[in-house]
Amino acid sequence: MPVSEVLHVVDGQVAYLTLNRPEALNALTPAQRDRLIQLFGEASTDPDVRAVVLTGTGRGFCAGADLRGGAGAGERAAGERVAGDGAGERGAGERAAGERVAGDVARMIREGAQRLVAAVLDCEKPVIAAVNGTAAGLGAHLALACDLVLAAESARFIEVFVRRGLVPDGGGAYLLPRLVGARRAKELMFFGDALSAPDAERLGLVNRVVPDGELDKTAREWAARLAGGPTRALALTKQLVNASLDSDRGTAFAAEAAAQEINMATADAQEGVASFVERRSPEYRGR
Repeated sequence: MPVSEVLHVVDGQVAYLTLNRPEALNALTPAQRDRLIQLFGEASTDPDVRAVVLTGTGRGFCAGADLRGGAGAGERAAGERVAGDGAGERGAGERAAGERVAGDVARMIREGAQRLVAAVLDCEKPVIAAVNGTAAGLGAHLALACDLVLAAESARFIEVFVRRGLVPDGGGAYLLPRLVGARRAKELMFFGDALSAPDAERLGLVNRVVPDGELDKTAREWAARLAGGPTRALALTKQLVNASLDSDRGTAFAAEAAAQEINMATADAQEGVASFVERRSPEYRGR
């Protein structure tokens, strides 16, 4: 994959990840997907990165997986062993190109779309999606997995799977009901209608809609605020909120108490308390 297909810049302790295939509305190839997974993992563990912004170039944020040859060809190559020219030359452990066996699709989804969405959810740094245009299919779920979502006025969100006779992937049936409720999630997934940015904001899928020309500026402002915050406290808060959606009250309360115990040992927590006592603004260092 050309490096230019996923732009990566760290500026002011913020990692900016930009999908850069505008001619394809930033539809993801397997190579791009794997690069994103790598970059989210690196951002999660790098102490010099304290926030992440994900966006795209051109008219699309991400049109989902590239089904026109890029993604499909890559996935097939990963799951197949191409045999010789004649069927009789194949050994017992080989299968012809295009031949599918039970488990191939499930494995492809686990190792592909689900792994990408998990990389966003599990990233220990806050992730902002700056949705600059169409976010469809996996692209929509990639945005929804982010902690905060900014959308340009021209952005659209589309649960496109039903239009192709497909079942949602990339954790969509997990993410969407938790954001808008089961009944509304079914409506979006059953019909596959495009959802405008203002409607997405009204439903709670988007934090804020901004004019197209202000998206980058607003994303940078939000990221700078997050990067200047108590990084470990934000990471623990993210974990608590994400886990609470799958927990009972007792488990959630126990996790909260454990997170408090861990966080109070950090330098930023001590700085926060000291700055309050001393009546000054805190200076968090992400430690």
